[in-house]
Amino acid sequence: MKTIVSQRGIWINGQERPGASGKTLDVVNPFNGLTLATFSMASGKDADDAIASASATFKNVMRTMPAYERAQILRRAAQEIRDGAKELIEIVVGEAGKPIRDATREIGRASTLLELAADYTMVQQGQVIPMDIVESGVNRTGIANRVPVGVIVAIAPSNSPVNLTINKIGPAFAAGNTVVLKPSDQTPISALWLAAAFKRAGLPDGAFNVVIGEVEEAIEPLVRDQRVRMISITGGVPAGLAVIKAAGIKKVVLELGSSAANVVRADADVPAAAKSLATSAYLSSGQACISAQRIFVHASIEKEFTKLFVEAAEAMKIGDPMDPAVEIGPMVSQTQVQRVLGWIEEAVAAGAKVLTGGVAVARTIKPTLLSNVPENVTISSSEVFSPIAVLQTFTEDDDVIERVNSSVFGLQAGVFTNDLRAAFRFGRDIDAGAIWINDSSRYRQDNYPFGGMKMSGVGREGVQYAIEEMTEWKFLGLKLGPSAGIL
Repeated sequence: MKTIVSQRGIWINGQERPGASGKTLDVVNPFNGLTLATFSMASGKDADDAIASASATFKNVMRTMPAYERAQILRRAAQEIRDGAKELIEIVVGEAGKPIRDATREIGRASTLLELAADYTMVQQGQVIPMDIVESGVNRTGIANRVPVGVIVAIAPSNSPVNLTINKIGPAFAAGNTVVLKPSDQTPISALWLAAAFKRAGLPDGAFNVVIGEVEEAIEPLVRDQRVRMISITGGVPAGLAVIKAAGIKKVVLELGSSAANVVRADADVPAAAKSLATSAYLSSGQACISAQRIFVHASIEKEFTKLFVEAAEAMKIGDPMDPAVEIGPMVSQTQVQRVLGWIEEAVAAGAKVLTGGVAVARTIKPTLLSNVPENVTISSSEVFSPIAVLQTFTEDDDVIERVNSSVFGLQAGVFTNDLRAAFRFGRDIDAGAIWINDSSRYRQDNYPFGGMKMSGVGREGVQYAIEEMTEWKFLGLKLGPSAGIL
């Protein structure tokens, strides 16, 4: 991999500039430990400048920009990503440690998402509302349109730094909003790459700003500022709760944690389910909020499933994320590796059995499957965000649905069955934002409503649905002649 830039800053009003806090952030390759870049971090004044820039650009440019122009910018940005894919893929591999085969899919998905956002820019709809449902409404009519909310603060994670950022900013720009992006501290290089790409695509200066800074000094001011009209965050539950507490009266979309459940019924295609769930649990070291974490298998197929699952898990290649054959790269930090090893030790001490894995290797943890895990230990009850899955058995559908729903989370789930009636029953009764039948909880596309129930979040992503979140109804009433009164 070539050396990536060494000294970077923040992006405000169409320009990269040094952050003024006097503090720096080193971005380190999680596989080899090399420093990729040193960022000067934002001050509170920088955060204020970013909001001021976004606010002015919204008022003066974006809110009145014709839909076709916004669509053209998004399509040009998609082409910028395609043209720069090789460089951007290397950046993602370097800063996130994501295997190159997975990073390649991510970049392709991001460009497709922008094309989809451009399409939806052209089909936003309003309503003509008749007023004559009451006598006083005669000779009155009304028009309701969805209008952009204004300045949006987008807070993105490290596991899919490009696509999960595009999931926020693509619909935001499609709707006519402006954005201040706070990327993960692990992955700010790709954020600046995207800012420059959108500038080349013709996005007005000030519409896209990037702030890298400490929470108290730079990020809390972004969230609290009343010029900001919406917060969209993908992150953990503690971060989501902090946003809710600080945001005040503004729209908030939270895409938070999960301990994704997957159910394999006795009538399922067991080999297909085992392979799908091993990939779902362990790809990219399980660092996805919808990775298969809790796996419920019918007792009658437990032995067959376990054998096939372990074989599939142990066949996955671990190592250098730049190797196209590697499926499991490093975890985002060695601190996280040690934390997860502690969780495994906790589970084993409580009676759990390690069926495979359970040890650190190549700056990650070997794909791990545990059985006999008590429900009150961390690996069962919390999001582990690592290559660990918990195997449990069941005999009755009622029982497994209750156990799936016992989690405080409800983002996505998977159910493997060849019984159509059972498929619809699970789809109805599992408390999750999305349920996949004969696919794992990890599958996601960007054209359906993605978001969680319970502690997994509030609101939805997915281009069309994100645009709905990032706009609000505005009504224009017209009096066209004499009427009966004001009420």
